Amino acid sequence: MLSTKEKISPRNLVLCGLFTALIAIGAFIRIPVPVVPFTLQFLFTMLAGILLGGRYGAISVAIYVSLGLMGLPVFTEGGGPGYIFQPTFGYLIGFIIASGVTGSIINKTTIPSYKRLLSANFIGLIIVYAFGLIYCYLISNFYLGKAVSAWVVFLYGFILAVPGDIVLCIIAAVIGKKILPIINSNK
Repeated sequence: MLSTKEKISPRNLVLCGLFTALIAIGAFIRIPVPVVPFTLQFLFTMLAGILLGGRYGAISVAIYVSLGLMGLPVFTEGGGPGYIFQPTFGYLIGFIIASGVTGSIINKTTIPSYKRLLSANFIGLIIVYAFGLIYCYLISNFYLGKAVSAWVVFLYGFILAVPGDIVLCIIAAVIGKKILPIINSNK
């Protein structure tokens, strides 16, 4: 991602660390809804992309995932290298890519419109769910040996979960619209 000659500025280093921490905290802020656990991880991964840009947004999420895989209990259900075999690990991979893509779309303009912010967030949402659903289906059926139909994965992994994340897309757009001019003015 970064060339050997390019150094990360202290400002970007602090912001990446801040969003890594916010994503970890977001994993434990649970909003009670029936059937599917709902956390604020998605909100903070989208905000990382919006506010830090594609490169640093993806870096902050990748650091979060790396810390969890190293054993820090920052994921919703703990941490450690064995987390790769959790059916929900695909969503974490999607978070990295979605944050990068969202940030790249947003930061092509100086002051993005709400429409651009929402479009980027919804593209990020599609990326997260695509990785999450495919990974869940594959790991459940081919590694864990649990015969799970594509419909069940789609029902629990998308239909029941996506309404909350759509709301988070809207919230991230509103927050991004307010904070982005402040962050850009301090560069």
